[in-house]
Amino acid sequence: MIKTGDKYRHEVTYTQEGVIAFAEITGDKNPIHLDPEFAAKTPFGRPIVHGFLSASVFSKVFGMLFPGQGTIYLSQEMSFRAPVFAGEKYTAEFEVIDVNTEKHIGTIKCLLLDAAGKECITGTAKLKHNKEFI
Repeated sequence: MIKTGDKYRHEVTYTQEGVIAFAEITGDKNPIHLDPEFAAKTPFGRPIVHGFLSASVFSKVFGMLFPGQGTIYLSQEMSFRAPVFAGEKYTAEFEVIDVNTEKHIGTIKCLLLDAAGKECITGTAKLKHNKEFI
């Protein structure tokens, strides 16, 4: 049973191969993600991971780990605060901030932090899980 105050952490590293695959799947072939020469001329200085690819760690964790299988993703609010780069380590942190036991819905604070602890993505998700939010 998951309750208010529960926390979870998950480490993740994105690869440039994953960025290329995401670009192919979504059709988002913006050179900021794929072309080192183009990206070198941007404020980031090098290619960045697509925002929704970097945020996909939230979906992975919710669907497979915390709460896990059986989760229904109801909504996600998020802000992209800093760039995410391939090949670097990141930590996704989660904290349950509310549980509606009658509707089996949890509200989860979500963060993606770089190795120095800087917030790259911040947000809040609402999830339904009939066996965990009771």
